[in-house]
Amino acid sequence: MRIYLVVVDDSPEAGIALRFAARRAVKTGGGVEILSVLPPAEFVGWGGVQATIEEEQRQQAEALVASAAGAILAESGLHPSITLKQGEAAKIVREHLAAHAEIAALVLGASATGAPGPLVAHFAADAGALPVPLMIVPGGLDQDAIDRLS
Repeated sequence: MRIYLVVVDDSPEAGIALRFAARRAVKTGGGVEILSVLPPAEFVGWGGVQATIEEEQRQQAEALVASAAGAILAESGLHPSITLKQGEAAKIVREHLAAHAEIAALVLGASATGAPGPLVAHFAADAGALPVPLMIVPGGLDQDAIDRLS
C-alpha cells in the first residue's frame, strides 16, 4: 500500500499538505501517516520544570495530530497512522523514511508567503538523495484547487 508521509505542525500549509495527501491516498488506494516532531528539549536547570515543559509540548502535539487525524477521517474516511518524535525535524524525517519502506512519498506544504519553510527548503535542496518522491504543496491553494490537483 502507498503511504503518504505528512509532517504536520500548527501552520496552515501543513493542513493543506495533509488534505492533498489524504485525497491522493484515497485515489491510489493508499494511506496517510502523520508525523509530528517535537523540538529538541532545551536544558533547564531544574528537572521538574523541564519535565513539565516537555509534557506540555507533548500534549500540544498530541492535540494537533488528533485534530489532523480527525480531519482526514471526516474528509476521506481514512484512518491515518500517527507518529510523534522528539528531536531535530529534518533528521527525524530522514530516519523515519529510512526505517519505513512502505512510505511512497513525503508530502510537505510550502508557506504561501515568504520563505517556503525550513523542511521544504531542506528537503528540496537534497530531493535527489531522498528514497521517495518529495511532493511540495503550495500553501496558497484553496480546497477546490487541492481537490482538482490531487
